[in-house]
Amino acid sequence: MARGPDGKGQAQGVLLKDELFNAGSIADLAAEFSVLPGFDAQRFKAEALAGLRSRGLMQRMEWLATCLEAQLPQRFPAMAEALEAAMPPILDPTLTDDDFGRFIHAVPGILAVRHGLEDHRDRALDLLEAATQRFSMEFYIRPFLNRWPEATLARLEHWVEHDNYHVRRLVSEGTRPRLPWAKNISLDPCVPLRFLDALHADPTRFVTRSVANHLNDLTRAAPDRVVARLRGWSAEGRQAPRELDWITRHALRTAVKRGEPGALTLLGYAQDREISVRLSLSPDPVAVGEAVQVSVTLEAADDLPVLVDYRLRFHRPNGRGGEKVFELKTARLRAGVPVTLSKRHKLKGRASTFTLHPGPHRVVVQVNGQDRAEDVFELLAAPLGRDPSG
Repeated sequence: MARGPDGKGQAQGVLLKDELFNAGSIADLAAEFSVLPGFDAQRFKAEALAGLRSRGLMQRMEWLATCLEAQLPQRFPAMAEALEAAMPPILDPTLTDDDFGRFIHAVPGILAVRHGLEDHRDRALDLLEAATQRFSMEFYIRPFLNRWPEATLARLEHWVEHDNYHVRRLVSEGTRPRLPWAKNISLDPCVPLRFLDALHADPTRFVTRSVANHLNDLTRAAPDRVVARLRGWSAEGRQAPRELDWITRHALRTAVKRGEPGALTLLGYAQDREISVRLSLSPDPVAVGEAVQVSVTLEAADDLPVLVDYRLRFHRPNGRGGEKVFELKTARLRAGVPVTLSKRHKLKGRASTFTLHPGPHRVVVQVNGQDRAEDVFELLAAPLGRDPSG
């Protein structure tokens, strides 16, 4: 499930912040720093554990840094050397994906920003280069981009060719316009495109996924620039066609939901073809916590691929509307042959990004970016005793 930086997401009754920061993980961190002369592991563990309970996930990372900082050299160059000496081995370089690292290893990034940002920029960037091979430094490169944009971009230019894929990924991930949980950066969002020109051809999915997510962020501000870049990369042929197709679809996922013409055209979904669309919703009415069946029947005079989404427009007691786009299916229509696509949509009363209220709700079917059919169903309050979250 999705979980936020406050650590309140829950899986099997355990908070994420407690999964990541606990007596065991603190003991691991203490053992790593015990290589430093004079480091008092017992003192660190006692102080760190005492301050965990009242803090959220991101605050716990800061707290561990504070507890370690008290036993490190106070001049940043010496502090950086100590942090590097205590680092665990680099993440497995033979892997190509899903190797983010452990949150306890965010400490070097936090201290690089605290003590190196103003007066020790280059040494701090060296530290981030080493640290990101243990845990992604995507949050901590961003203050340097804001404070020292040209010097930091020059360092990223060098890192694009780094032999460790975690460092290469940092170039893309750290410059994302809308990086989750992270502070904003003042950089023109199109500036990092020159880095993505190289990184889109990377052999590791961990890097290419970051490139795709970066482009997906950028489609909110410059969708035409993203489409043009993807076309150019296809013409260059430096990435395997299958991987570039994956990058393209992942990069355009939000633009497609918005019905951006350039994105749909690039993916091969024609918007000017005649398509018959019939929508049915059942049951009606339906209660919060239950499910509505969304069925869409399509027919066209020609063979063509279709991308079918639907928008749920919410009823709100205050009269202010809202909506969310949901994927239905992709299909290929054969001339004159009807195709029915269906999905059982669970009506959870409290989702992560919206709350459902009883009243009329509208479903709008979008085919290849165009609104083609719509209908309304009545949403009732959850029966007494039933969990509205489903």
